[in-house]
Amino acid sequence: MTAAELEALVDAMTLEEQVSILSGEDFWSVPAVPRLDIGKLRVTDGPNGARGGGSLIGGVKSASFPVGIALGATWNVELVTEIGAALADEVKSKSAHMLLAPTVNIHRSVTNGRNFECYSEDPILTGELAAAYITGLQGQGIAATIKHYAGNESEIERTTISSQIDERALREIYLVPFEWAVKKASTWGVMSSYNKLNGTYTSEHNWLLTTVLRNEWGYDGIVMSDWFGSHSTVETVNAGLDLEMPGPTRDRGDKLVAAVKSGEVKAATVRERALNVLRLMDRTGALTDTRAFEERADDRPEHRALIRRAGAEAAVLLKNEGVLPLSGKDRA
Repeated sequence: MTAAELEALVDAMTLEEQVSILSGEDFWSVPAVPRLDIGKLRVTDGPNGARGGGSLIGGVKSASFPVGIALGATWNVELVTEIGAALADEVKSKSAHMLLAPTVNIHRSVTNGRNFECYSEDPILTGELAAAYITGLQGQGIAATIKHYAGNESEIERTTISSQIDERALREIYLVPFEWAVKKASTWGVMSSYNKLNGTYTSEHNWLLTTVLRNEWGYDGIVMSDWFGSHSTVETVNAGLDLEMPGPTRDRGDKLVAAVKSGEVKAATVRERALNVLRLMDRTGALTDTRAFEERADDRPEHRALIRRAGAEAAVLLKNEGVLPLSGKDRA
């Protein structure tokens, strides 16, 4: 659709219909709007595969690619672009339109339980690989959702912790991969993190979601919450959070309609959030996707070969040249 056609579509929606697409219908989808023939947006978890629409455990199988920390060890941008494109095939096999990936938080502590999912302690390497991953994925019509924005470098009390980071450190380390994802790869999705940043939840952080992301970087995609990472109605919508996930809604729905009617949220703000979601759906084909939901486990020889090649490149062999006090006679 053209920009004008999307504008006309969002204006044809009632307030209740606009609000309905600002939160999930279930764990992995956003509801359709049958009256206007608007389809259902489906997402699937990543980043080293496509989980599918089942539960968090089990479900239809998909290929498992090397994790982020392994891809970081390859330093191979072209390889990661190939992996992004291959993952698009996996997402399509799960009848989804959007992959919740890549993960680009920075390795700051060896005790962070999700370091394996991220690329590196270096923001430049992370930014290069993230842009490559997104380029490969979105080149096949599948939306990326770079995560977790921002300061989510610890799993300890991750839903309540406040990451205290000054602006220079944010801009020179923690925000770099997200900035590159927007400016170099034009990512279609960003996921806010669970934590607070300097005392404010990132899902309702106006400086983070609007001042930096949209106004400074020119981002025009959607911002979604991490799963159950939204904590309010008025604050999240006004700060720039487009989509609350998962569904059914806890903070939107009737609460958001009431907030508009009471003047706490402007109708124009809801319209803007809904337009962002429609733009994403148009980019991925979800807007007109009326296919029956079907998941497949595609065992692709070319994906197996790519996984094997990436795994080999990720294995870094170190040679001891007198640094470690080891010799043949010390071996028991």
